[in-house]
Amino acid sequence: MTALFCTVLFCAVVAGCNVGPKYNPPVATAPPVYKESPDQFKEADGWKVAQPQDASLRGNWWEIYNQPELNALEDQLNIDNQNIRQSFENFMEARALVREARAQYFPTVALGPSFSRSRTSSNTRTQILNGTTTSSGSGNTTFQQYTLPAEASWEPDLWDKVRNTVRASQYQAQLSAADLQNVRLSAQASLAQLFFQIRGQDELQRILDETVKADKDAYEIEKARYETGVDQQISVVEAQTTLESAESAATNLGVARAQYEHAIATLIGKPASSFSMPVKPMVTAPPAIPIGLPSQLLERRPDIAAAERRTAAANAQIGLAKAAYYPTLTLSALGGTEGSTIGNWVAWPSRFFALGPTLLETLYDAGLRHATTDQARGAYEANVAAYRQSVLTAFQEVEDNLAALRILDEESAKQQQAVESAERSTALSLNRYKGGLVTYFEVITAQSIALSDEVTAVNILTRRMNASVLLIKALGGGWDASSLPSFVSKSASQAPATHADDAGRR
Repeated sequence: MTALFCTVLFCAVVAGCNVGPKYNPPVATAPPVYKESPDQFKEADGWKVAQPQDASLRGNWWEIYNQPELNALEDQLNIDNQNIRQSFENFMEARALVREARAQYFPTVALGPSFSRSRTSSNTRTQILNGTTTSSGSGNTTFQQYTLPAEASWEPDLWDKVRNTVRASQYQAQLSAADLQNVRLSAQASLAQLFFQIRGQDELQRILDETVKADKDAYEIEKARYETGVDQQISVVEAQTTLESAESAATNLGVARAQYEHAIATLIGKPASSFSMPVKPMVTAPPAIPIGLPSQLLERRPDIAAAERRTAAANAQIGLAKAAYYPTLTLSALGGTEGSTIGNWVAWPSRFFALGPTLLETLYDAGLRHATTDQARGAYEANVAAYRQSVLTAFQEVEDNLAALRILDEESAKQQQAVESAERSTALSLNRYKGGLVTYFEVITAQSIALSDEVTAVNILTRRMNASVLLIKALGGGWDASSLPSFVSKSASQAPATHADDAGRR
């Protein structure tokens, strides 16, 4: 009892010792421009932003586009996308690992009742009297034994080995939660981009269909003029060539649209052959997007949160590596009853027990613990560098898409002026042709320029919509680091309050 009391006292004295380094989130130095103007991004000047009442993105960020079809597709993606489901199950696995790590705080108790029956050889007779074994040449003695042992063992967390294991598991679970959000955000953004690509193709299809119709009418007119001797055959050939080129371009658009449909089907978990989107030309423009402050970006990006949590987990691994330098104490106890019959199996004289501590210290390992510690430190520094790189990449992506939106907005305005000018030029050329002042070739040239300008305008609009989606993705899509699960209690934490919980259960 004295030895047991001393052991418990020793455990209480050293239980508060933490041999690992204290974790502090790595500092990611913001570029000088954000220090000089902390209230805006560099490329935000000139780009329209949301009004103060819409100063932050919401969870369902795609609703900002006011597209019911897109809203329905995004809801379906959150349920049936297989990549999201896989990431959700990875998060559930990480949560279970936290519970596994916490189980090491407590003793392990085992109960192993057993029964055995044995018989000696007929040529051997064994007796055990007062601890002395005697044998003779005849026997056939049968023995039976009932045993009810209970065993308990506990390894006190003297050097925070268990605590660092729990911390590392918690950080890994938070990392998994952030990865889940990042996978979801990437899938949502990809779906929105494909949606607007299809709408852009539908708008191009509308323009080319109208062009084909107009070219058919022009061809019939030229054909009639030639047959009546009013015009030359070259005008008919030019009109026919223009018509065939327009028909070819209109047909070619179906390839890209079909591929975009197939990609959306895969994202929402459907076979490509069972999904189709109705034709609906795109007429909307990018909405005002609340970009917030540069200082908030680190809290809104799930990939940055994942990189920071990965660094925290690597720091906990350093503590685990350093704990190996210290001795391991195990407290164990064994007790129970045993007897030769059921009657005396549980009798008081049938009891037995054994208990005592075991202290194990590695004296020589050829530098293994030192190398393991160096490896953990190297992994931590590598994760710090990866975190800082993630921050730099985040700022770059926001600035890239802000610049793209601002420049494309200006280009769209200029291109719209070019479209209007081309339409006027086409009308003037057609009037001059009807008056016999020019050949039909001038009309064709003006129509080709007008068509090219319209196609360019639609492509710019599609790029603007995609850039707005990428900007929202770069801003984190309405997510916030406060959404990460908390492990303040010893019970399993709740999963992030998102629609993916339902997705993972279906």
